[in-house]
Parts: sequence; C-alpha cells; structure tokens
Amino acid sequence: MNDELKFFILLLEKYAYDKNLPTADILKEWEEKGLVQEIYDSYPLYHTERIENAYEDIENLSKTGKHLW
Repeated sequence: MNDELKFFILLLEKYAYDKNLPTADILKEWEEKGLVQEIYDSYPLYHTERIENAYEDIENLSKTGKHLW
C-alpha cells in the first residue's frame, strides 16, 4: 500500500469520525460527487498541512467543485 492510499484512508476515517458520521456514508458522498480521485490526488497538499485544512478544502470541493487554494 502506497503512502497516498494510506493517507487517503486515514483522512477518510478521521473526517468521518470528526463529523460523527459513518465512514461508508462519507465515502458514498465523495463518490457521488466525483471527489474521490480529486481528494486522493491532493495528497501532496493535504499531508503537509493541518488535517482541518484538508477538511475545509474537501467541504469547499463538495459545495463548489473547486479547491480553496
């Protein structure tokens, strides 16, 4: 398993935990909005920042389809 996939799984699980939602529901939402690959590809940015920054970006992606940065 590569670092990107490990981080994606960690991000998904932590995001779901912090939002108090089932992980499967978060993944389903990301899949329905076509965000999984975009979030996965954002590893270089997300893994160097506070995880809350990734949350903010993901929420903006979910609403607008665009990154905050």
